[in-house]
Amino acid sequence: MTSKQTDAAGGDLQLAGLVKRFGTFVAVDDVTLTVPQGSFFALLGPSGCGKTTTLRMVAGLELPTHGRVQIGDADITTKKPYQRPVNTVFQSYALFPHLNIFDNVAFGLRRRGQRKVHDQVVDMLQLVQLEGFERRKPVQLSGGQQQRVALARAIINRPQVLLLDEPLGALDLKLRRQMQLELKRIQTEVGLTFVHVTHDQEEAMTMADTIAVMNQGSIEQIGHPTDLYDNPATTFVANFLGQSNLLDGQITGQQGDVVTLDVHGARVSMPAGRCRASGRAAYVGVRPEKMRIAPGSEDQGAGSNGSNRLHGTVTDSSFIGVSTQYLVRTAWGQEVTVFCQNIGPGERIAPGQTVWLVWDPAHTFALDAAGDIHAGAEVDEDAAEPDPLGAAR
Repeated sequence: MTSKQTDAAGGDLQLAGLVKRFGTFVAVDDVTLTVPQGSFFALLGPSGCGKTTTLRMVAGLELPTHGRVQIGDADITTKKPYQRPVNTVFQSYALFPHLNIFDNVAFGLRRRGQRKVHDQVVDMLQLVQLEGFERRKPVQLSGGQQQRVALARAIINRPQVLLLDEPLGALDLKLRRQMQLELKRIQTEVGLTFVHVTHDQEEAMTMADTIAVMNQGSIEQIGHPTDLYDNPATTFVANFLGQSNLLDGQITGQQGDVVTLDVHGARVSMPAGRCRASGRAAYVGVRPEKMRIAPGSEDQGAGSNGSNRLHGTVTDSSFIGVSTQYLVRTAWGQEVTVFCQNIGPGERIAPGQTVWLVWDPAHTFALDAAGDIHAGAEVDEDAAEPDPLGAAR
């Protein structure tokens, strides 16, 4: 199969003012976004945030309370699932156990009345690297192989949009990481629009061109994975997408493109373009791996060479292979997390030792202090979006 062979004419997927209510509960609240044709787009958020309900409205499995779903110039908001140029791959795979792999993949084509399906099925099995498995039954395949069959069965119908609902959730960690790379390879090769729903931050960042982070039915931020990680717009995004240290601060001034802040008596600077605070009060943010840790007493803190610096005491250290994780208590009692990569034979810093935390001002971001500083840090993965038929999803 040549690259982009299954690319279908259609256009961008557009959601406009999408709302879904179940009784008094608002599962999706005014979601508006555009998924560019041919892109890999991820809806990321904790269980119960509305991402699966959004996907089901695109698939036609739920009707919106308000709003519009459109692909290119075609409004598909009220169309039946089978009338939409959309296919869905579920976490359960939903393969037919009585059919062999060839017939599972050929099912959609035959249902549409096509008789000559052999070459298309063979091409698809080559795409998902399952050539030679045609006569096996699903039960004879591993979980990853079954997932590839489900993908082949969906892609062979050449939908304009392929929806993936937590497709890797049933796999173990090693296989899930392998399949992340496989999914991205397949999407790049066939050129279809993929919309992937997941609560796994690493999964979304590994595969997606663009991520929409959802929380409580709304979109918190949309952007490229590196943009969301390096420059989060809200405390929820900062805490949910990775881990962040958020410190109380006050903006003290701006000179050119540099903003200065006071963090409990310490002077901190940062690029003005990374400051999202609307008033003087701000949460000063820095990722744990962006910090360096160095032994030293408070009177050795001079000569910071333009770096941001805080003084503290190590309260805990944990060796986790590629890095050592330190917890450092600041003078005002807040604990800060630091990840130090284990790249040399240097000695670990023991709890109780005084240290300096040092980081580049360019790695600093500031968020509005009106937000919840703990938002996204501890999400309830046991929560579920309500199902009108009583089934959680």
